[in-house]
Amino acid sequence: MIVRDRIAEIVRQALVAAQSAGELPSMPVDDIGVERPQNPEHGDFATSLPLKLARPMRMNPLQIAERLAARLPVGGKDCGLLESATVARPGFINLELKHSWLQGQVETILSAGTKFGNIEVGGGRSVQIEFVSANPVGPLHIAHARGGVIGSALANILQAAGNEVTREYYFNDAGAQIGHFARTLRARYLQQCGKNAEVPEDGYHGEYMVELAAEILREEGERFLDCSEEESLKQLGNLGIAKFMARIREDLVRLRIEFDEWFNEKTLFMNGQFESSMELLRNRGYVTEREGAVWFASTLLGDDKDKVLVRSNGAPTYFASDVAYHYNKFFEREFDRVINIWGADHQGHALFMKALVAAFGMPEDRLTLIINQLVTLKRGGETVRLSKRTGDIITLREVIDEVGADACRFFFLSRAADSQMEFDLELAKEQSQENPVYYVQYAHARIAGILRLAEDRGLDYADGDVSLLNHEAELALIRKILELPELIGMMSRSLEAHHLPHYASDLATAFHWFYQNCRVVSGVEDEEALSKARLKLVDAARVALARCLALMVMEAPETM
Repeated sequence: MIVRDRIAEIVRQALVAAQSAGELPSMPVDDIGVERPQNPEHGDFATSLPLKLARPMRMNPLQIAERLAARLPVGGKDCGLLESATVARPGFINLELKHSWLQGQVETILSAGTKFGNIEVGGGRSVQIEFVSANPVGPLHIAHARGGVIGSALANILQAAGNEVTREYYFNDAGAQIGHFARTLRARYLQQCGKNAEVPEDGYHGEYMVELAAEILREEGERFLDCSEEESLKQLGNLGIAKFMARIREDLVRLRIEFDEWFNEKTLFMNGQFESSMELLRNRGYVTEREGAVWFASTLLGDDKDKVLVRSNGAPTYFASDVAYHYNKFFEREFDRVINIWGADHQGHALFMKALVAAFGMPEDRLTLIINQLVTLKRGGETVRLSKRTGDIITLREVIDEVGADACRFFFLSRAADSQMEFDLELAKEQSQENPVYYVQYAHARIAGILRLAEDRGLDYADGDVSLLNHEAELALIRKILELPELIGMMSRSLEAHHLPHYASDLATAFHWFYQNCRVVSGVEDEEALSKARLKLVDAARVALARCLALMVMEAPETM
């Protein structure tokens, strides 16, 4: 179903035929180079292969183009996909698809149904995507949400491309941050009980910690006052972490983010991965000991400085946790590919992770880091910095409550992960064509309305003749629908999911243009055959648009 790949193969066969006939010099060619022209007047596809071959073949590129074009199967009933192949200066071949082939693809799209767009380029490779992984020491905010939306959409895209995908949340329940959290919570709890206590300087000073302490006091009473400091820190810390983890799960469900695995950091030290990973690095010559600490000699592999793995007091660092966790990913669970989607605060961690993969003896492309940049909330052109409810941080839950999960998902996905973005809360709530979320979902609702109208009038389009679809807007809609498998293939290679909402908007535009120019259910008996053909196309557009919304985990409304 990837049309561009089929075109590339046709051009390759023409090249081989021309070389076999002695019309062109024999030489291997890896990349045929078929692209979609920006100007639609240049055809559906174009290849610049003659320009690439001009120097190695020592020929004029126009001469190469003419000999290649003469070998392409074009025109006629038995010539497959291509209607024409036109040579253009300085050495392009512009290719136009046959209308009859385009028309026939409507039936193919309808037959594929919910699997339309699926391709088998992944070959069943196992891919693990780790995303969100926020420490359970506070509520999720919009930066977590952006990574979550990108991760869940990428997982769907990779699955549609033929990969076996595991979605994973890395649950940090060990380390210094957990200790800071427990001490903060105990101080807030004591304050709620009327006792004098100060929040540690390195603690969590947000209003949410006050609310958490008050909640625990309501539910548990003052029983933690009777415990020793050590015991109350342990019990309050565990209780607070459990409560925040439950809230994190709730927020993720509200944003329609699901995970296959919830991985606990503590298990790395309980199940032996930490010792095994240290032994591997030591045997490979990347562990040194100095100043009483254990170091990873990552500078040998391009990092800017060596990293401490175990402090002089015997406590492992978060670098050690990353070593053990990725040892588990690569050597124990044996994922073919690992993708980590991290926040902007992990930017400086990239060199360390690159060095770690090299130290493991792994090819660099086995691990991909995606660093999603910051999100700025806007309202009426003004930056929103504080929560209206608490005067503190703006939580993901507040944003979902205001604009809904669909708007969150679409907007967070609409910009490349490595670019900062502005989220306009007012635009996200607009019910107009200015709001791309409304615009795309309205297209699906309009399609559903057309199909309901046909059903109400008893118009069965199962026998519709798609060869009647000759209007410019009809063919343009078919062309746009057929881009989806190609897009899924491209996104699975580049890991750039932001192309999906833009394609969905373009598809909605193509449908709206078709709707404005082509009356679907006319009610005129003489036009019934054309109505049935157009209803098939409308249904095909529904398949493609619903597939986009499903990949983005958005609702496909029947009415609006």
